[in-house]
Amino acid sequence: MKTISLLGSTGSIGTQTLDIVAHNPEQFRIVGLATGNNVDLLAQQVRQFRPEIAAICDPRKLPDLKAALADLSPQPVLLAGEEGVIEVARYQAANVVVTGIVGCAGLLPTIAAIEAGKDIALANKETLIAGGPVVLPLIQKHGVKLLPADSEHSAIFQCLQGVPEKGLRRILLTASGGAFRDLPVEKLAQVTVADALKHPNWSMGRKITIDSATLMNKGLEVIEAHFLFGLDYDQIEIVIHPQSIIHSMIELQDTSVLAQLGWADMRLPLLYALSYPERIPTDWEPLDLVKVGSLTFREPDHHKYPCMKLAYAAGRAGGCMPAVLNAANEQAVALFLEEKIQFLDIPRLIEQTCDRYQSHNRSTPCLDDIMAADQWARQEVLAASQKGVGCGV
Repeated sequence: MKTISLLGSTGSIGTQTLDIVAHNPEQFRIVGLATGNNVDLLAQQVRQFRPEIAAICDPRKLPDLKAALADLSPQPVLLAGEEGVIEVARYQAANVVVTGIVGCAGLLPTIAAIEAGKDIALANKETLIAGGPVVLPLIQKHGVKLLPADSEHSAIFQCLQGVPEKGLRRILLTASGGAFRDLPVEKLAQVTVADALKHPNWSMGRKITIDSATLMNKGLEVIEAHFLFGLDYDQIEIVIHPQSIIHSMIELQDTSVLAQLGWADMRLPLLYALSYPERIPTDWEPLDLVKVGSLTFREPDHHKYPCMKLAYAAGRAGGCMPAVLNAANEQAVALFLEEKIQFLDIPRLIEQTCDRYQSHNRSTPCLDDIMAADQWARQEVLAASQKGVGCGV
């Protein structure tokens, strides 16, 4: 029995994790839940899974949560704010923490979980993208497992099982191409938020769906793969694979290529991260290659997807630059979702923010440096958008 604290319980990752737990009560038990501000759904989850501790990040919602659970017995510990989420992350009874909080908000709770000796099922990209220089030494210091729970890095991790040390030559990250993979580049200037949220293959949260449309999600995954698997950026490549059946591949030193395949279902990488090193039987639909019919691949268009090159450049710059890239992207995507900027303004704002930060970059940052860089980048994007700098509106 693995005991789980789940951060981001009401989001896409969180609800799918709870689906896995509900169908495997002999293997998993929820002891902690934390989310942002969805009181009603969190209250339902607390009633169903009976955690010992729960937290809502928005302190204004704590009275509503307490009122919604007033008749529950026994009462869980109910907390609020960032400190409340951190308490759930390091809760003593948990031995695995699923980090499903979107964005850099997941970094501090994840660090708290690592320092408390918890294994991490990593569904929050920013933990390594922004915090890699700090997080990796902590993983080694505390001797915990960092298990990727997103589809691409889980695929790489699964393919690496049994591969000898130094056997890995290259990583091939597959990308669906997002909502605009078949749209001519000259039409991107007119796309709307609704257009960008129509992902052809995956059902995901709003922010990650926009990242898929810009292909920034792949750029961020390149940085994450660098930290997770130790390869140089020249050894990590992106390939467009519209069917999303091959979730990623590795090439070994002898040119053998290993791939992990499956339907587009986030539950599979989540289940493997939770059950590792075991394989738990499921009743999910098996992959039928005859039904799939064909698998196709093409090179990504860097003119159409400039965010990829921005991510590679930030990764190679190192230090705080990936944190700046990530924060600038988060802020720009938020502005786009609020319809305050256009789709093509996203890479423009990110690029100029990274350019302005170059002279301030620290090669060996501490956590305070990373958090300061994150805040600076957000403010920089907001200020530039308000002035119309780098924006087409």
